Amino acid sequence: MIDEVLELPDGRTVGYTDTATGGTPLLWCNGGPGSRLEGMGMAPEATDAGFRVVGVDRPGYGTSTPQPGRTIGGWVPDALAVLDHLGIDTCATVGVSTGGAYALALAAAVPDRVQGLVACCALTDMRWEEGKASMTDAGIQEMWAAPDRETALAIGRENFGDDGSKLLEIAPDVAQQLPAADIALFMDPEFLQRLVPNLGASFAQSVAGYVDDRLADGPGWGSFDVSAVLCPVGVIHGGSDTIVPVAHAHHTASIVPGAELRVFDALGHFSILGEVLEALTATLAR
Repeated sequence: MIDEVLELPDGRTVGYTDTATGGTPLLWCNGGPGSRLEGMGMAPEATDAGFRVVGVDRPGYGTSTPQPGRTIGGWVPDALAVLDHLGIDTCATVGVSTGGAYALALAAAVPDRVQGLVACCALTDMRWEEGKASMTDAGIQEMWAAPDRETALAIGRENFGDDGSKLLEIAPDVAQQLPAADIALFMDPEFLQRLVPNLGASFAQSVAGYVDDRLADGPGWGSFDVSAVLCPVGVIHGGSDTIVPVAHAHHTASIVPGAELRVFDALGHFSILGEVLEALTATLAR
């Protein structure tokens, strides 16, 4: 695995990983909190399925310079800089949870470079008020309503700790709400071993990356035009997801051109990840 930092013309850095294998390039857009290492947790299975996984830290995560005021659509040049640096002309993309919007923004901005995408357990456009109101975990509504970034950062620190350490404190309460499929996954030592590096990178620069994610998605998808997406799109979601309700998937499928929705009733926000590669293969075959 390649794990490096790319310096951009404006002086910022972007951290990225690359399995550097053969196969179809797959740009993995991580959840929030998350990092470039999230997709590496799927690397063995992805390689076997014929994919070369590339992960990119959004600003404030991992080794990417924070960028206060960033938007979803405004992230696309960072992704393209990494793809260009790696000599990747076209790719597939997966967006998980928060990352779903970023995968769609990339496909909308450069439709000739994205072969197909999967939005997995993804938040939908927060201009849909019903969907926005359904998000109630970990101070998210308070961050969206915050009058400024400093206030939002304080809310993020209160809920997660500046280094993410409070996640351990809230984990038991969160676990009580998870479906059986998610709980079983968290009992798997291999899954936890893959998860730990990603969590460490998520808060390597404090809680800022996560807070800036929330400030970017709170206003909705106005920073990109989802109707410009031309590639095949698969939308998959766990019907038992207790973190991002399945209604988000139905709404996304209704506004993304040609999107195909598949709901896995027994799966939750984490266990649905096991369906990503099969869904992506099917989407690319359309």
